[in-house]
Amino acid sequence: MAEDELDELGPDRTLLLVDDDAPFVSRLARAMEKRGFQPETAESVAEGRAIAQAHPPAFAVVDLRLGDGNGLDVVEVLRERRPDCRVVVLTGYGAIATAVAAVKIGAVDYLSKPADANDITNALLSRSEAHPPPPENPMSADRVRWEHIQRVYELCDRNISETARRLSMHRRTLQRILAKRSPK
Repeated sequence: MAEDELDELGPDRTLLLVDDDAPFVSRLARAMEKRGFQPETAESVAEGRAIAQAHPPAFAVVDLRLGDGNGLDVVEVLRERRPDCRVVVLTGYGAIATAVAAVKIGAVDYLSKPADANDITNALLSRSEAHPPPPENPMSADRVRWEHIQRVYELCDRNISETARRLSMHRRTLQRILAKRSPK
């Protein structure tokens, strides 16, 4: 890690990562540690709130949907305990309403999953009002659609009829999409 990059982080390099996807959060913690942060992880709203209350970090990356609630609850606690905390909200499926809510309560950026450590670092360290540069190779629109369908399918306990109803699509169309490989 270069000295100027460490200077950009500042003296307090504490980072809270809140996500209920254990493999993702552990990989992200390792990647952020290599970038000079001092990460601490939480896998639920309750854990995230407890850490934010006990020792609020300088930086935070919070997933929007967690198993026990909404990640915005953690963002609110962080804002109360440490107003200068730079928070980035991650989500598996972005919606304008949730992005607006996240920014209103104090998030500095809102990224869609899968976001890599470089995108997250750029968002956390972006000090100007301008947005960070766009990702080098973002997911294609077909891939984003496929990821969303897969997520809803998993949330519906792999029930095709229920998933098709929630996505407002015909059941056979959904079966054809699920039978294909993921797009690049």
